[in-house]
Amino acid sequence: MSSSHHSLAVLEARLQQDLLWLNQPAKSWTPPLLVDGREVLDVAVIGSGLCGLVTLAALQRIGIGNTRAFDRATQGLEGPWITYARMETLRTRKDAAGPALGIPSLTFRAWFEAQFGAQAFLDMDLIPRAMWMEYLVWYRRVLKLDVVNDSALTGVAFRQDGLIALTFARGNVQENVLARRVVLATGLDGLGAPAMPPVAARVSSHLVRHGADLIDMASFKGKRVAVVGAGASAMDNAAAALEARAARVDIFVRRADIPRVDKFTGIGSQGMTQGYLGLPDEDKWFYMVAGEQAQIPPPRHSVLRVSRHANAFFHLASPIDDLLENGDGIEVVTPKGRYAADLVIFATGFSVDLDKRPEFATLAGNFQTWRDAYTPPEGWEHDGIAAMPYLGDAFEFRPKAGLDPVVTAAVSRITCFAYPAVPTHGKITSGIPSISEGATRLATGLARSLFVEDRAFHRDRFLNFSTPELLGDEWSDADRHEDFKHAQA
Repeated sequence: MSSSHHSLAVLEARLQQDLLWLNQPAKSWTPPLLVDGREVLDVAVIGSGLCGLVTLAALQRIGIGNTRAFDRATQGLEGPWITYARMETLRTRKDAAGPALGIPSLTFRAWFEAQFGAQAFLDMDLIPRAMWMEYLVWYRRVLKLDVVNDSALTGVAFRQDGLIALTFARGNVQENVLARRVVLATGLDGLGAPAMPPVAARVSSHLVRHGADLIDMASFKGKRVAVVGAGASAMDNAAAALEARAARVDIFVRRADIPRVDKFTGIGSQGMTQGYLGLPDEDKWFYMVAGEQAQIPPPRHSVLRVSRHANAFFHLASPIDDLLENGDGIEVVTPKGRYAADLVIFATGFSVDLDKRPEFATLAGNFQTWRDAYTPPEGWEHDGIAAMPYLGDAFEFRPKAGLDPVVTAAVSRITCFAYPAVPTHGKITSGIPSISEGATRLATGLARSLFVEDRAFHRDRFLNFSTPELLGDEWSDADRHEDFKHAQA
């Protein structure tokens, strides 16, 4: 065994000791349920990336262990980290506790230092992207989290008995799962898909890509690539194309300048993490819309990764007016001119659009969105934020009024622990720093919901509990002793 493996084994032993001292996992307290001979999960989690794994861990921590996550990806390829993410390192500061749930030996730092030493951690600037994925694989293993890979959700059905029926495709096999609660931990595209502007549809689909697509960057060698956007993803895609030896990369930025200040960084604190949920809707709307208007700047190192290449060209105040096919290539038309390219990558974010997620068809139109719940003042409208779900305090969907009672009950038993929760809960599901706080809030809410639903079961357990604490031989009744009686006489 190498020294690094030995040190990691020592850390894992320490973690088990920490869990023992913390009395974790807590004892199970939910009643087992069988329907037609099938086990019913207390909680089914859709997705096993960062949000999915920390959800399982947070539930396990409070004694809800009858849970399972399902992910369409192969094990080790969950989330964006080694699929479509193209940054060299994470953007999050390296000392963020992430999904550790308050356990020091479960942090990335503990995992890293066990293998490479404390000095190596201090010397490291930011966490390498692929290394973060290795940490998440370890996290899943040491906590013994129940995840089924290569399992794509294909349908959600609401049953008369209140359970939610999930259908998964595993290769050519269909699997049916029943659950009392469902957590959608589906990441950035949690309730929709990568978004591209209408202009992208004016040319053949093979000429355009989205920044979240799986792209063979090696195929860009000698090609002319256009990238649309000014955020971190745009810079990452441009840099990856340049490093793949693209002949030329043009970056088209709609604004007259690249955003430079991250407003949310300026107010980042536990106050914001814990307090945002309690804000009035008008304050939440202000933060979201003002933040969108200011936009989040790409990291400095991400821009430098692009600009160090002589064949990278930034075009400011250059919205895309048109795309024209030109032989085997494409012409990008902006107010400043026309630019030849072989392919265009749109780094233009994600949308909430259930029409693009047929597996969630039963949810479509049945939950409240911000458009249903809040009317912004004139000049502060924002269609993207208005389409986001207007969630409850435990991330649960709020059913629209007037629905069938079965649908009403089922909708409120599904939670959105993914990026679309941000307008309601703040930036607690959009990255690494506050994910433990978010998972704790989610798990606490699910525990409360399940306990209340099972109140008759728990009341009966209370009434029927008869294991004595005292056996009757711990004391004697003084009045029964003869000498006591004589003394009284």
